[in-house]
Amino acid sequence: MSLACVPIAVNAVEEIPLALERARRAQVLGARLVEWRCDGLASCDGAFDAVMRLVREAPIPAIVTVRSEDEGGSCALAENERLALLARVARGPGAPRMVDVEHASLSSDLARSLMLAAAGPRDDAGEGDQPARIVGSTHDFDGRPADLTQRFEALQHDPLVSVAKLAWMARSVRDNLEAFELLGMRSKPTIALCMGEFGLMSRVLAPKFGGFLTFASDAEGTGTAPGQLSIRELRDLYRFGAVGPATRVFGVVGWPVAHSRSPAFHNARFAEKAYDGVYLPIPVPAAWEHFKATLGALVDHEKLDFAGASVTIPHKEHLVRFVAERGGTVDADAAWLGAANTLVVHPHGTADAQRLYATNTDMPAAVEVLSAALATRGVALAGARVAVFGAGGVARAVAGGLALAGATVVVFNRSRERAEALAAALGGRAREGGRTTRVIAGNDDHFRCNAPRCECFHALVNCTPLGMEGGPDPKGSPMPDDAFLDDATVVMDTVYAPKETPFLREARARGAVCVDGEAMFLRQAELQSELFLRRW
Repeated sequence: MSLACVPIAVNAVEEIPLALERARRAQVLGARLVEWRCDGLASCDGAFDAVMRLVREAPIPAIVTVRSEDEGGSCALAENERLALLARVARGPGAPRMVDVEHASLSSDLARSLMLAAAGPRDDAGEGDQPARIVGSTHDFDGRPADLTQRFEALQHDPLVSVAKLAWMARSVRDNLEAFELLGMRSKPTIALCMGEFGLMSRVLAPKFGGFLTFASDAEGTGTAPGQLSIRELRDLYRFGAVGPATRVFGVVGWPVAHSRSPAFHNARFAEKAYDGVYLPIPVPAAWEHFKATLGALVDHEKLDFAGASVTIPHKEHLVRFVAERGGTVDADAAWLGAANTLVVHPHGTADAQRLYATNTDMPAAVEVLSAALATRGVALAGARVAVFGAGGVARAVAGGLALAGATVVVFNRSRERAEALAAALGGRAREGGRTTRVIAGNDDHFRCNAPRCECFHALVNCTPLGMEGGPDPKGSPMPDDAFLDDATVVMDTVYAPKETPFLREARARGAVCVDGEAMFLRQAELQSELFLRRW
């Protein structure tokens, strides 16, 4: 069982009461260890007594760390003074459960003699009063260290080190898989964590791979390392206590994904159905090669139990290509669209043709939501005229689905060439009863029309990332200044964070009927969930 440890920085003696209160709150939230980060406190008068008070009054077992500047800390003491303080704390009465010492520091004779003395038997030790165990740690805030394997081996074979800790700044999601490989080779309790946006997987999945602990802040904004989750997120959003060796892993693949509500939706659904799964944000930069390498590594990892993914901007077209190149199954509509947003990995397939399945739940979700909104204005989707902004994966699903339902779709995009390419790919498909899909590329003239209603649009749909929280232009909107809008016009956004985008705000000000992105998000997520939860 992996432990959740909350690091709390204490820089002055007067901060101790608040620090202890934070530790008590962290215990209630599920922390089983507290790491007292005493970098600043170590330079204060009476530092030893202050540190021992923190240890003595902590509601849960403690690790004491006085981090050197070389490994991301802020301790101003000379190296021999810093190590002497740690050794004294480790051997003091009522010593903490552990002290963290950088393994590079333990290379000196002075450091080893100090820490060996601290770790040795004590004649005056009372019952249950034992010296602290040593966490030998190594950190790299710039990236994966070139000698990572050598560092791991040195920590595993050092008799002075009771717990090995390796932490580095992840360059990609694939770094997490290397952390899991290290945990699989451990010969003693080991912490292997990747820092930064790409490293979240290593923090949440520590229990799956036998990591000794993971670090989480007691509140948002109080973390002591890049990418550190809060203890509440770890417990409530990612269900850390339920993660184990058999847990199946899902995620949302995109760039960016920090804004995504998919982890909250799917993890809640897993909890509701008592399903042993966890769903994570999986950031993958935009290029095809990044997507191919990352998704391939996740799917192929023998012990990850990667079972599926939601795929969002800008990778929906990449997913179709990935599954097709691997010989998997792309369903008919996703193949026609050239875009998919859902990957299911069959756990028992012996080949990719049996394991990988891609579909698009955006398409039926968009049709259902927009049909319902148009019905409130007495308009049927079949025969309606709809403007779609964008030419990426979301636009493909929305335009394709609406066209198949009988609407005439006009695609507008910043690059007219892409709009024309999308229209050429989706237009003219045969329909039941002899109808064919009508998808055409638009231009500004479509919005200078003051003719009767038949020449205007019944609905406008934003399928670009403009206005998206954390996106390239959070204040942007594709709404043309001369768009014809009235209370019979439906305006829909596929962006759901924030709930009211600049696009919807402009539309509402002009009197249009507005449909926010949450409605489509929830419906497509429900359809994905049915696939993820299927008992294969």
